[in-house]
Amino acid sequence: MPVVSQRGRNMPPSPVRKLAPFADAAKARGVEILHLNIGQPDLESPPAFWDAVRGSTLKTLEYGHASGLAELREEMAAYYRSIGISVDAAQVLVCTAGSEALNFALSACLEPGSEVIVPEPFYANYIGFATWFDGKVVPVPTRIEDDFALPSTQEFEARITPRTRAILINNPGNPTGTVFADRQLEELAELCASKDLWLISDEVYRDFNFSGRPIRSILQLDGLGDAGIMVDSVSKRYSLCGARVGFLVSRHADFNDATARLAMARLSPPTLEQLGVVAALRDTKPEYFEGLRAEYRSRKDLLVERLRAISGAVCPEIEGAFYAMVRLPIDDSDRFCQWLLEEFDHEGATVMLAPGTGFYATTGSGRDEVRIAYVLGKDRLIRAMDALEAALAVYPGAKVPTA
Repeated sequence: MPVVSQRGRNMPPSPVRKLAPFADAAKARGVEILHLNIGQPDLESPPAFWDAVRGSTLKTLEYGHASGLAELREEMAAYYRSIGISVDAAQVLVCTAGSEALNFALSACLEPGSEVIVPEPFYANYIGFATWFDGKVVPVPTRIEDDFALPSTQEFEARITPRTRAILINNPGNPTGTVFADRQLEELAELCASKDLWLISDEVYRDFNFSGRPIRSILQLDGLGDAGIMVDSVSKRYSLCGARVGFLVSRHADFNDATARLAMARLSPPTLEQLGVVAALRDTKPEYFEGLRAEYRSRKDLLVERLRAISGAVCPEIEGAFYAMVRLPIDDSDRFCQWLLEEFDHEGATVMLAPGTGFYATTGSGRDEVRIAYVLGKDRLIRAMDALEAALAVYPGAKVPTA
């Protein structure tokens, strides 16, 4: 009997997607699912994207360049320069979404058995990506009571071992919505430079910033040299999650050579979607992003107000992205999120959340937390909060708040 590899057995399930069968069953029973479990924006993708895809005059959909279409790399390099990130097109690799960019980055940085230090809670797939390459995520815990602020540089340094190859951050943060302070970023850059470590920064939520202060890319930090690696994507910025177009940006020549060869091994990113993204980039005006931030800020304010009105719930400050990592008065977040789909509805609807446990590497953490993606319009978001509040009132494993 053939045996599945240890790597395959070690791959964790997605906390966001593992409940999909229960949601499908609920829908089959006629229950409406209000999806707050996944970062899928509900705003329309740019019309210029659709016009370019529909209007393509290609007669044959051929392989594209392994590193991405030249015009897209040029457009992205110009965009980065416009926001103060000095790179050229040769330093921009087009990937099949930010997920592949992260995979390429970790593949080029990690050896089997090596470690990457990550503040937790973190984007759940980081563990899966590291496992893919026989690496290990070493968590640096943050606390909801501190609004998940980035730990001190000393906390990172204390976890460095001979096996450490990189520090990985997400700014603004998924699932926390945290925006890191400039001083903290500068200290991390200095630490990585002094220890010969890579600093990888997942910056796909850059345009979702409510903090009132600019977000600095790690490629804008002094003292890091060429050891900075930036991951980016159009999935959230343009509501193009299904287009699967992302970017890996670095000034390190050897790293770029390695990742270009990784890109060759998977042939090429999707051609039609790249053409659509080029058109969207050329058509986008500053007003688009201003409207985007205003819409999500209003949703965030509504969510925070409703959550903080629930007895026993803890909702931290949210400065960016479109997520909230929330503590609820429940016994077990995995059990609660499944119960919402299997046994509960409120006026014919239920809410789908992501269990907090999947965003931690530390055993036992996140058991009373859930991640909420506020990607629904305000009317549906209100209905989702009504359902959540009603669910907590009848959930068998609810905790009675103490004074």
